[in-house]
Amino acid sequence: MKHPIWAPWRIEYILSEKDGRCIFCDALVSGDDRGNMLLYRGENAFVIMNLYPYNPGHLMVAPNRHVSELEELETEVSLEVMELTQACISILKLKMHPQGFNAGFNLGEIAGASIKEHLHMHVVPRWQGDNNFMPVLDDINVMPQALADTYELLHAGFEELRAAGRISGEKNDGS
Repeated sequence: MKHPIWAPWRIEYILSEKDGRCIFCDALVSGDDRGNMLLYRGENAFVIMNLYPYNPGHLMVAPNRHVSELEELETEVSLEVMELTQACISILKLKMHPQGFNAGFNLGEIAGASIKEHLHMHVVPRWQGDNNFMPVLDDINVMPQALADTYELLHAGFEELRAAGRISGEKNDGS
């Protein structure tokens, strides 16, 4: 017997008009960090949660400047992207205790980039057995934690790293 799986968070994306605007640039200028799931703003780069994650805690690190090619990044921007990737991994280890990670860029549509116009590094926490039968059967992922709850957990981790002097950047009160 087949049972439907309810994933109401996906309908907004499915039905939304794709107007060609950059979700990363829009999130940076909106001022609603919590609403956009923007966790951290640095001098040259920022961290945002994936709204349609592969796993809970799926983060993306992107340069503040709208750029699509890795080789177009200035050295200081590349460095900050990597430092923030390290910070993401530290926070995810502390707050969510994954057993491993996938981290990387999808460069170009053929490589799987759904947003190819604004370069971004994916940081995906992994647990034993997280690739269960659901994606194999019907391209379905089951998320055991609400995005807002994950945001609160990880936002606190960025504030802890800032307080410890391990990262700098703008204070993000989550609003």
